[in-house]
Amino acid sequence: MQKIIIVVAFLALCLNSKAEGYQVNAQSHKNIAMGHTGTGLSLGASSVHFNPGALGLMEKKYDFSLGGILVLSDVAFSKQNSTYQANTESPTGTPFYFYGAAKLNDKFVASLGVTTPYGNSLAWNKEWDGRYLIQDISLKAIVAQPTLSYKISDKLGFGIGAMIVYGAVDLNRALPVQNGNEEGSVNLSGSTVSLGFNTGLYYKVSDAFSLGLNYRSKVAMKMEDGDADFNVPASLSASFPAGNKFDAELPLPANLTLGAGFKVNDKLTLACDLQYVFWNAYDELVFDFEMNTPQLADSRNPREYENTLIYRLGAQYTFTDKLTVRAGVYYDETPISDNYLNPETPGMNKVGLSIGGSFNINDKLSVDASLLYIYGIEREAGYEPANFYGTYNSQAFLPGIGFSYSF
Repeated sequence: MQKIIIVVAFLALCLNSKAEGYQVNAQSHKNIAMGHTGTGLSLGASSVHFNPGALGLMEKKYDFSLGGILVLSDVAFSKQNSTYQANTESPTGTPFYFYGAAKLNDKFVASLGVTTPYGNSLAWNKEWDGRYLIQDISLKAIVAQPTLSYKISDKLGFGIGAMIVYGAVDLNRALPVQNGNEEGSVNLSGSTVSLGFNTGLYYKVSDAFSLGLNYRSKVAMKMEDGDADFNVPASLSASFPAGNKFDAELPLPANLTLGAGFKVNDKLTLACDLQYVFWNAYDELVFDFEMNTPQLADSRNPREYENTLIYRLGAQYTFTDKLTVRAGVYYDETPISDNYLNPETPGMNKVGLSIGGSFNINDKLSVDASLLYIYGIEREAGYEPANFYGTYNSQAFLPGIGFSYSF
């Protein structure tokens, strides 16, 4: 019974799902293809997300873009001091984005972005060795961002927007008790809506050089009255009450990004971003059950995440009036320490390599495409509270296609 108490005490840990971490960097095919740079660039309506200050200097009257991405990921695990190995069986993730911007007059631009900058879909075999920590998890966050941008001068723009975030989680894990011919299990699910903001400055130093600064605030995802459904033998039903609820809070970390764009000539543009992620907001996770029993107590779980940096480089080359190609690379540090690496968030330092391009159908409409490959650098670490250690490897392919329209 003591094992059951320990397992349930750490259910909250499954609410975390990292991309490096649970931050999904796939907000526009033009930007993805350039290593997800964009803070110091003006690439159209996607500046709603990357730097709303750039929209203040938008030249077209209207600008729209939308697209979808497939996330094909795999994580491999080798258990420490054992020959045991396992691989994820994760479903395909489907991030998406939509941006629309319109000039109200010579000074003001109103815009709207709908993106999925946080999320995770991870599934292990239900019988694998880490099933008491996690079997599968689905974390979704959809952000709607109404934004207003202002042209301070012909060189300087400022923008600010609200972030209205809808979040939902659904996870499953096994419990070390028999329920007939199967082990016990638990499902946690719930949803919530929270608020934040995004603001940015964009400065066009010259026709060839531009700078940008963007800040996306922390969003405290406070989940109340989530459903905690236990599947246990009848003899334990009193210890795990039916219809139980839980409260929890998961922070979406703040991001501060400094970016630069350099137009080498009429054909070649280079970009770089330095992104600082405030992961220290995730210091602990408190998991509060509505109905407690001697076997089902609330828990306070230390996480002690550390702030990290993401280094990004990108390039764009215009071959013809019809065809533009792009490429990029980035390095994303993990915020997870060696003793808190959980298999539902197999965090490791990651390298991203990207290519893509745009084909102009006419002077208003273009087709945008990108392909991002993410390589997780092999890491040997584990989750100390459960003494679950091993070696993790990961990789992911993110192909996608979209459209841009401006006039």
